[in-house]
Amino acid sequence: MPSLFRPHFASLALAFLAACSPTFNWREVPIGEDGVVALLPCKADHATRALPLGGAESVAVDVSGCEAGGATFAVAHATATSTVQAEAWMSAWRAATRTRLAGASIQEAAAVVQRAASSPAPGRLDAQGAGASATPTHVLWFAQQGAGKVSLYQATVLGKPSSADAIKTFFEGLRVP
Repeated sequence: MPSLFRPHFASLALAFLAACSPTFNWREVPIGEDGVVALLPCKADHATRALPLGGAESVAVDVSGCEAGGATFAVAHATATSTVQAEAWMSAWRAATRTRLAGASIQEAAAVVQRAASSPAPGRLDAQGAGASATPTHVLWFAQQGAGKVSLYQATVLGKPSSADAIKTFFEGLRVP
């Protein structure tokens, strides 16, 4: 092959490889131990954090998430021992999110998640920050009743994904058994 064509061939090869790796490579990721599945747009990283959801006590929250197309997609999970505790934790979780988004334009509404528990009720929050550097935030909370426990979930999209359908795909991809 003449040396004149080698750079062009290399450019074509790189373009072909880039086309084979889509920005949103959706995959199912199990969340928690109760059969909930999330649809994430990339390979998930996993971490555990302690959050002050229970008043003076910190609650272990498992988080699975990744970044794709200019946004972060994550699902957090905590397990309460009763509906009363779950209601208190969910209320604290929602309040902490609103506090973190102080100054943003926030819209909250009831949400529908198939087979989710009715208590605590599913909810949705969409926030557009104040100023040019503020990050759009979209959150969906829901719960799942189990034997002697209530699993709480927070699905979050931070940023503006490059695909207009990514947020809808992410939220509609949450499956409760």
